[in-house]
Amino acid sequence: MNPTIDELEKTYLKSEIPAVNTGDTVKVFVKIIEGNKERIQAFEGTVIKKHGAGVNKTITVRKVFQGVGVERVFLINSPRIDKINVLRRGDVKRSKLYYLRERSGKATRIREKIETK
Repeated sequence: MNPTIDELEKTYLKSEIPAVNTGDTVKVFVKIIEGNKERIQAFEGTVIKKHGAGVNKTITVRKVFQGVGVERVFLINSPRIDKINVLRRGDVKRSKLYYLRERSGKATRIREKIETK
């Protein structure tokens, strides 16, 4: 759109972020500040949604913790995101996996994408 805004946004883009797609199992390491201390907390789950582009790109990660579904939205280019590890690639045919919210147990399994070299 506006070349001035595009140029400004390029300075905030992270370069070391891996390609994350819907259906992938990822581990997101988030910096958490408690008082005057800072620590890194991992959140591992399945990417059910990608949204936005450029600086505003987000992913929604879902996991089940103690029988309760927990979803968290991460701004990929945020300075609070330390790193993102892709643990396994999912082979899905949809861009939004909202149907996983109604499923539990083995019904939430996603096929793994076999990558050939």
